[in-house]
Parts: sequence; structure tokens; C-alpha cells
Amino acid sequence: MILNIRIDHKTADISKIEESTSRMDEIFAKIQQEHQVQEFIQIKTCNRAEIYLVMDESPLNYHWNGLVVEKDEKALEHVLKLSCGLESMIIGEDQILGQLKDAYKSSVKTGCSGQVLGTVFTKAIHVGQAVRKKTRINQGSVSIGSAAVNLAESVLGDLKCKKVLIIGAGKMGTLVAKALVEKHLKAIVVANRTYDRAMCLARELGGSAIHFDLLARAMYDADVVISATGAPHTILTAEKVMDAVPAENLKKMVMIDIANPRDIEEDVSQLGVRLYNIDDLRGIADKNKKMRESEAEEAEKIIADELELLEKSLRHLEVEPFIAQIRAQAEAIRIRETEKAFRKLGDMNGKERVVDDLTKVVVDRVFLNIIQNLKEASEHHDKAVLNSAKYIFKNNK
Repeated sequence: MILNIRIDHKTADISKIEESTSRMDEIFAKIQQEHQVQEFIQIKTCNRAEIYLVMDESPLNYHWNGLVVEKDEKALEHVLKLSCGLESMIIGEDQILGQLKDAYKSSVKTGCSGQVLGTVFTKAIHVGQAVRKKTRINQGSVSIGSAAVNLAESVLGDLKCKKVLIIGAGKMGTLVAKALVEKHLKAIVVANRTYDRAMCLARELGGSAIHFDLLARAMYDADVVISATGAPHTILTAEKVMDAVPAENLKKMVMIDIANPRDIEEDVSQLGVRLYNIDDLRGIADKNKKMRESEAEEAEKIIADELELLEKSLRHLEVEPFIAQIRAQAEAIRIRETEKAFRKLGDMNGKERVVDDLTKVVVDRVFLNIIQNLKEASEHHDKAVLNSAKYIFKNNK
């Protein structure tokens, strides 16, 4: 069974996602204790947390509490849609494809992913790339970063004369930076715990970098603060903001928190700061969704075809060990009988290779249709044919 457990922006707000991520980890730990989990891959982004598992078919008796749980075909369809950006808050965004690649590479490196999820994620990455080539689903600025910048513009108007502070120079901070470059801003400051990364990003922007411990000074006269760190806890409390920013500047300031877990404490809004988070990007996301409806329909058609191919590939995987066994048995017989023939024929003046190649061809031809029929039986879930074949070949030595 292939199982997908998730929580995302479609079913929960940012606070619920933050709460549910730890509960999902607890459920996953229980599943590992109580069931046979052969493979798994975890994905975590700013507005989703997911686990994909390959496990036994025994019932799952857990309290899911708002988590989405899907298995087999539904789980496969979801990961294909996910790779294409159809499940993202900003439809068509490219970042999810990179996040899927990173999650898959990490799982391979740690030995958590095997043949099944390898087949699934390789297909998902391929489909994500194909949809972006064959449709215009990702045309223009489509990312959480660009949505955050658009939100700032909707509140403050033109940002050209505004001072923007970016906190975090990781992937999400880079997306914000790319969106800001298009606005031709004059004053951009980047703060990051690793100063070298802040410097690299600031150089691309034509802005300046600061050490993280100078964050308060940079906030003093900032018009917009966009925070996107990977910190496991809040980095800006109401007290820190109040100490750093003069009272007359607080009501002019816009703060946008696109981190998960959040970087900015909710109480900051009580200071008069206009504070926004991932949930506030939904309006911009809805506009983006309407613009891309026709492209999404084309993507759905591609996904439907690729899902069918993926399911066939996974059914072939089920019968591959048996096919490998048949091939091994046939090869053992071929080698044994060929060696007997060589002993009887004596010196063949270097023609042994011809006989060896001939026997290989004969064995391959004999089993060609058998193997093809076994694959077709697996595609159609024809257990009777597969069980009969296993019975017929079990004593073939």
C-alpha cells in the first residue's frame, strides 16, 4: 500500500499547519512501531507537511484530526498534481518541483526510499517538468515570494521609494529577492544568520547585507519587512520590534511573515504594525488561480495519462522479482547445458562464442511472450494467471 498523510493550505491555516506538523510526526512514529514500513519520503514547505509511505495493508486505527489521508491511486494522483504546482497556493509555482527533488534525494541518501517511491517520485518529477514545457502554467512571476511582494504593493502602493528588509537568505528569501528585482527598488537590506549568504543575495539585488545581530538597526526605518527564515521558533517578538522601531514608524510598517513555523509573533500586530502571514496570500493566490484555469485543465489531461503509465509501472514492479527468478533459472539451465555440450563437442576452434550467443537468443525468445504475458497479467491484477505461473515455474531448476 502507498499512503499519503498531509496537511496543507487547502485544509488548514498556518497556525493549524504548525500544530499538526508535530502531531503528524507522532502518528508517523506510531505507524513505524506498529506496521511494516518499507519506504518513506517526507516533504515540508512553508504551507504543507506530507509523508509518503510504502507499507503493509493492515488497518490504520488512528485519530487523524484534520490530516488528509489518501492511499494508492489517490495518493499517486496527488503527488503528480503536486509536482505540477496544481496543489500549491500559487498555482504553477516552480519551487515545489525543486522541493520534491530535494526530498527524494535526501530519502535516497538515507536509505528511506526504495524501488516503489523511486518509481513514483521519478515519474512525478518528469511529469512536473513535462507540464511546464507543454503548458504555460508557470508563466510570469509565480511564487510565494512574488505573492508576498504583490501583497506589500497592494498595501503600500509603489515600492520604488520604500526601504525593504528581507530576513533570511535561503530559498524563500531568494524568491522574495527575485520578485523585488523586477520592482527596481533603491533600498533593499538582507539579514541572514550566515553573513556570506546575505552578501551574495544582496549583491544580486544591488542592495546591502547586514549581520543578524544588527537586525534591530535595520528595522528602525524599514517600510516593509519580509521574513522567511528556517528558524524553529519566532525571531521577532513584540518586545523586540517595539524596542527597535520608533512609535511613529510602527503604524507605517508592513511585515509579511512567509515562514513555517512563523518568524514573527502575532502580538506584533498590537503595536500598530500591519502584520501578514501565509494565510493572507490567499487573495492573491485566488487571482492567480483564475488566470491559470485553462492551463490547469491541460495539465490535468497530461496527469491523467501519466498516472495510468505510473500505475502500470508499479504493477510491473510487483511481478519483477518473479520474472527475475524465471530469468535466473533459465540462465542457470542454459549455462549448465551449454557447458555439457562444449565438453561433448571438444575443440571448437574458437566457435564457442557462437554457440553461447545462440543459446542466449533461444532462451530469450522462448521466454519473451511468457514475460510479456506476466506483465500484462500484473497490469490487469490477474492473480489467477500470476499464481498459476508461480506454480508452474516453482520447480523449474
